[in-house]
Amino acid sequence: MNMLEYHQFAQEGMLPEHVTMTLEEFLASDFEGYEYVQGELIPMGATSAQHGLIGANVFRQLDRYVYEHQLGKVVFSETGFRVGERVLKPDVAFLSTAHLPEDWSKAFPVPPDLAVEVVSPTDAWHRVEEKAFAYLEAGTQMVWVLMPRSKAVMVYRPEASIRLLTHDDTLSDEDVIEGFSCPVALFFE
Repeated sequence: MNMLEYHQFAQEGMLPEHVTMTLEEFLASDFEGYEYVQGELIPMGATSAQHGLIGANVFRQLDRYVYEHQLGKVVFSETGFRVGERVLKPDVAFLSTAHLPEDWSKAFPVPPDLAVEVVSPTDAWHRVEEKAFAYLEAGTQMVWVLMPRSKAVMVYRPEASIRLLTHDDTLSDEDVIEGFSCPVALFFE
């Protein structure tokens, strides 16, 4: 299938199953609602209200702090990041000023410094974990995986450390978003 056929299907709001394309073709396209993994388009289903509210809470806490301290940019879901040979769309992401690209018209050509994923009821845990490790392997400095059912956050770091923070803990980040601190409970209000 060529790019013209891709765009025709996309305009009709539906792509055929098992579409494959190169990373460059995906980056040049304007497909919304998909991530790119190993040559395939991966559809992103609609999220629940709970998922959206948790993502908004994280965004609100991070964006306020990052903006006040002029540390970079925080973006919400549907923003693509090149993560190795993938294009992923975290629920919330932070990119430091040092890593901001000049061209804002396409997906970010670099992985985020911080990727935040909110687990949906339909997510398979092995895929969530695979995604977290893909971010780290590509250069992301920290990944937060928020688990709505347990109101907890798994914090993944490149040095293979994984921490579990519960509802009563405070999430603090000394080196990725310098000085940021937030009670975990605020993410799940």
